[in-house]
Amino acid sequence: MIRVLVVLAVLAALFFAWQGLKPQLPAAERGRRLAQSLGCFGCHGPDGIRGTPNVGRNDKTVPTFDGDVMMYAKSDEEIRQWIANGGTDKRFKSATWHEQREKGALEMPSFKDRLSAPQIAELVAFVRASAGVEIPDSLAKFGLTRAEQLGCTGCHGPGGRFARRNPGSLKGYVPSWDGADFPELVRDSTEFRRWVEHGVCQRLGGNPAARFFLDRAALHMPAFEKHLAPGDVSAMWAYVRWLRRM
Repeated sequence: MIRVLVVLAVLAALFFAWQGLKPQLPAAERGRRLAQSLGCFGCHGPDGIRGTPNVGRNDKTVPTFDGDVMMYAKSDEEIRQWIANGGTDKRFKSATWHEQREKGALEMPSFKDRLSAPQIAELVAFVRASAGVEIPDSLAKFGLTRAEQLGCTGCHGPGGRFARRNPGSLKGYVPSWDGADFPELVRDSTEFRRWVEHGVCQRLGGNPAARFFLDRAALHMPAFEKHLAPGDVSAMWAYVRWLRRM
């Protein structure tokens, strides 16, 4: 009986350890990786931010996800329609749109027969995250601005909402600020400040197992202490908290 209990305890420990190591990519990152595998970036450019020329059309280039989305889709439902059908219900009723579509060398394909509804939802999340959101909280808005100016969104992605690959790290990617595994790394504002100022929090920096993965990762969190202005960390933490409540 004791042996059985020991085995069960070991299995339970292994299960919870595996759960902790399991990747927990946010929907926007899953959508980004799916878009890459589907060839979307061939027309919309790397990560959807540099549309290729589309000769014959008045708008000249394929739309980008970070600047043009609201000109073409006013809601998540319209983004879904573009992905699923190659256009929105409203545009399919427009003679002018059909004329432009026929004149252009490139046209948006329909993916409804290739993708499941959850996959389309992930693509919508990716496009929406790339386009950015309106931030009503002025402190949080300033926090995102400072994060962009400091280069944080280069690794963490637009808005800090992506999980770019990081070979050698524990889960293989840079964590997103709104991801499920963020609390494993940052428990509170004090740990967040340590990460930003020194490149690692005290709890993980002093843990040999954590240190092993931190040291062998290809990308390392920089120490920004010398580059920060008063109030920067508090503002960025306000943005992270706002994002995780969104």
